[in-house]
Amino acid sequence: MATTIDNSNAAQATKKKHLGIPEAVFVEDVDTYMKQPGNETADIALRKMEEQYQKYKYMELNLSQKKLRLKNQIPQMTQTLEILRHMQKKKETTEPMETRFVLAHNLYCKASVPPTEKVCLWLGANVMLEYDIDEAQALLEKNLSTASRSLDTVEEDLDFLRDQFTTTEVNMARVYNWDVKRRQKETLSKSAEKS
Repeated sequence: MATTIDNSNAAQATKKKHLGIPEAVFVEDVDTYMKQPGNETADIALRKMEEQYQKYKYMELNLSQKKLRLKNQIPQMTQTLEILRHMQKKKETTEPMETRFVLAHNLYCKASVPPTEKVCLWLGANVMLEYDIDEAQALLEKNLSTASRSLDTVEEDLDFLRDQFTTTEVNMARVYNWDVKRRQKETLSKSAEKS
């Protein structure tokens, strides 16, 4: 009984892990599959599989874009955290911090920043907020952690999607081959009847 519960919990965890991505079921017995309602002809069954395949492609595109966005955000957050840590060390001193900042694409400007307790962070959507250095550091560490977990999840979902691609492609090939064999048998039986 304990193994049944453990297996059902593992299955639930897998379903929750890839929430929103339907799992492609491998068609072991094509004859039984083709007798199911909605699979009147091989063309209809193949069209349904192709539709599912295209949905997987769409999901892959969205996940790939999300992965790219996260891969760009994580280094930016890491760099900002390093700057905040450096500012944390410098706020104890009285001498200003010499730095360069981006004025425009590939155009930097020198700046002298006095020791400060406050920083401004871009939150997105043209919104900037002022934080204490400690608050900003905590917020960025939390955001970096969340982004890293999200990236891991997206990569797992992409791996899961690749498995669904493979399963769907194999199913399509099996149904197609089944239809070819069925047509060959019909052709042979018709030619045998004519002779």
